[in-house]
Amino acid sequence: MPNDEPQLEQVFAALADPTRRAVVEALSRGPATVSELAAPFAMALPSFTQHLGVLERAGLIGSHREGRSRVCSLRPAPLKASEDWMAAHRRQWESRMDRFAAHLETSRKDGQDD
Repeated sequence: MPNDEPQLEQVFAALADPTRRAVVEALSRGPATVSELAAPFAMALPSFTQHLGVLERAGLIGSHREGRSRVCSLRPAPLKASEDWMAAHRRQWESRMDRFAAHLETSRKDGQDD
């Protein structure tokens, strides 16, 4: 997993912004043009395209030209890698919390025996 860390950092950094999360959510419904993606946001197109650049560099989206339009689509592999990373850490912490709860229960029972 150490080789994946730079991409994970880029993915988490990209998803830290609500505009970029909204773009990922919109693209989860299917490909869209830059204009379609930008429409709900009150920002200049150059500012919006900077958000798209961050998502592309993180590998979360891809784009191609169709005529005069640029069409973006979701690339789910980095999301899956991030999900796997979070799931592994969740399992680790759940295991630790289970052991801690068992320790507390044992300690509580030992204290009642006095």
